[in-house]
Amino acid sequence: MIRRLNEDGPSLFRAPVTAAPRPRNVQLAKLMLVLLAIVALMAIAMPAFAQSAPAAPTATTTSSSAAPAAKPGVGDAVDRALGQLGGPGAAAASNGAGKAPLSLSLQVLIIMGLLSILPGILLMMTSFTRIIIVLSLLRQALGLQQTPPNQVLVGLALFLSLFVMAPTINQINTQAIQPYSAGQIGGTEMIQRAGQPLHAFMVKQTRMKDLKMFADMAHSGPYANSTDIPYSVLLPAFVTSELKTAFQIGFLIFLPFIVIDLVVATVLMSLGMMMMSPTIISMPFKLLLFVLIDGWAMMMGSLASSFAT
Repeated sequence: MIRRLNEDGPSLFRAPVTAAPRPRNVQLAKLMLVLLAIVALMAIAMPAFAQSAPAAPTATTTSSSAAPAAKPGVGDAVDRALGQLGGPGAAAASNGAGKAPLSLSLQVLIIMGLLSILPGILLMMTSFTRIIIVLSLLRQALGLQQTPPNQVLVGLALFLSLFVMAPTINQINTQAIQPYSAGQIGGTEMIQRAGQPLHAFMVKQTRMKDLKMFADMAHSGPYANSTDIPYSVLLPAFVTSELKTAFQIGFLIFLPFIVIDLVVATVLMSLGMMMMSPTIISMPFKLLLFVLIDGWAMMMGSLASSFAT
């Protein structure tokens, strides 16, 4: 049974209760209290802001003949980042110009950034590129897939690169690192001095044809001497020359092993053993020939002497 409710009957819903309007004076009083609270908070916070605000720089001299400030170089950030890490010499070099060392977080950021570019410097500005490519081609010529493994080849190329670059590293240590550690030069001058031996090494290993090609593409030159060649032209020309030299050496390495493959394939064909892979038979003869001629010592000596100028 459904009970219909009409307008005259009782209602199932409670009628809303209308609140009595508040006096206008109470609302104004609350608004004034809020404004006073905001003003009080600002008055309390002002001394804290004043203490945390940096002090305004004071002029040390008013003379019009003061020397202009030197332009900041790349090494200034290195000076400030290593000011607390490089000992008293580096600290003196960084703080001598009135520059406070950077915070620890910025020091870590700059040092990690420097470490991130080290692989690029190792690959593109040293003898590592030529050596690792030649060793990889040697492994392919022998018919070996993973022997020696990649870690062994990279380690061998790394230490042979250190052997080849030892004179250049010694020059960098003598001309740049030791004076910077003693506080005699700044970071910008250290970078300039360290780049000179590397620049000379790359120029000696770069073909003039490659240098001319990249200089013409960059609309740069002619240069009075080799020290005037910018890194933007020298680096790609050096890498191109290294790749060409590495592939020339690799071609000469492949020739004797290709002869062994051809001889083995011809013998197997004449015996009717067409289903036998020539690689399986030729690999022991390749290894035997390589061991008999003392191939590893010959390869290391040839690679190291290829950088002699």
